[in-house]
Amino acid sequence: MHRTNPKTRPARLYLIPVLSKALDILELLQVEKQPKSLEEIYRRTKISKTTVYRILKTLTHRGYLGQSENGLYRLVSRPRKVRFGFGGQSREMPFSEAVRESLAAAASSAGVDLLVLDNKYDAAAAVKNAEEFVKQRVDLVIEFQIDQRIAPIIADKIHGAGIPLIAVDIPHPHATFFGVDNYRVGHEAGSFLAQHSKNLWRGKLSWVVGLDIQEAGPLVHSRITGAFAGIRCKFPGLRDENYVLLNGEGLRGRSHRLMADFLKRHPAQHGVLVAAATDTSGLGALQAVREAKRDQDVAIVGQDCIPEALDEMSIPGSPFIGSVSHEAGSYGPQLIELGLAILHGQIVPPYNYVKHKLVTSTSLTKKMRAAR
Repeated sequence: MHRTNPKTRPARLYLIPVLSKALDILELLQVEKQPKSLEEIYRRTKISKTTVYRILKTLTHRGYLGQSENGLYRLVSRPRKVRFGFGGQSREMPFSEAVRESLAAAASSAGVDLLVLDNKYDAAAAVKNAEEFVKQRVDLVIEFQIDQRIAPIIADKIHGAGIPLIAVDIPHPHATFFGVDNYRVGHEAGSFLAQHSKNLWRGKLSWVVGLDIQEAGPLVHSRITGAFAGIRCKFPGLRDENYVLLNGEGLRGRSHRLMADFLKRHPAQHGVLVAAATDTSGLGALQAVREAKRDQDVAIVGQDCIPEALDEMSIPGSPFIGSVSHEAGSYGPQLIELGLAILHGQIVPPYNYVKHKLVTSTSLTKKMRAAR
């Protein structure tokens, strides 16, 4: 008797019968190119009617088939899923992570695939990630990186591949801008600092320190420009030499070192206002203030309203008295909406600003009391 060689036996054991039947139904509707009833599909495929019914309901639920009012089933054309690339500023930065989480949730809700790469607060990493987005052929790039010097390099690579670009917070050539109105948020922070000085220190003001991010360029620098302008409105007599600009780079460690050095050089002066470009930078300055035991001499306002800053503001008597919320949770839905509008050929504004709000230790305390 002839025996089949196991090595040449058809690999039927690896087939999934019900999947094969579902594909038979899809292929029938694809070839016929016209709606069919359950009964006709059953007759043509010779699959049990119960199985045909369950397969049809499953494929309809998943969007592969449509069912008309008269019960006929038809094949639905499924467009290719849109894919966005997101270059996040850094996994180590709380605000950047909040933006990433918001964007991921919004992309999932909108049915958009999202390729996330970490720029690591590093120029070389950001350029490499831009090249990867081009290699992966994403439909649109959302770029969130801090260094304006490499913005033209990144933009050229992405634009050269014919991919639309949205730049978050830092302008890039060829890109649609999305982010906060930097001058306005800075002005509100400065006005609040100045009023705090008038209320608590009776207007005795010695120094105004701006913790800047020089690498981010003039637009982000306008946070500090705005803060200084807001203070000048209430202290027109304060001399220009009493306004000090320090490049904290948006980093905690560097801001701590710079502020510690400043306080050491001015040990006996009361009334120091600190406008920080980010909460992370402001928290570094706060560490230096506490180490120098100068809590009563200094007031700090940051930007971003990250959780640690909010926790600090809730402590009575903390020098960290406020922060401007850039509403990170709103970034995701707005970025996805903006990206889809660009891909659909709609005309969008070149600059798109998010809403912001000033959060202070006082307003935070009132909110906490109201929640009890």
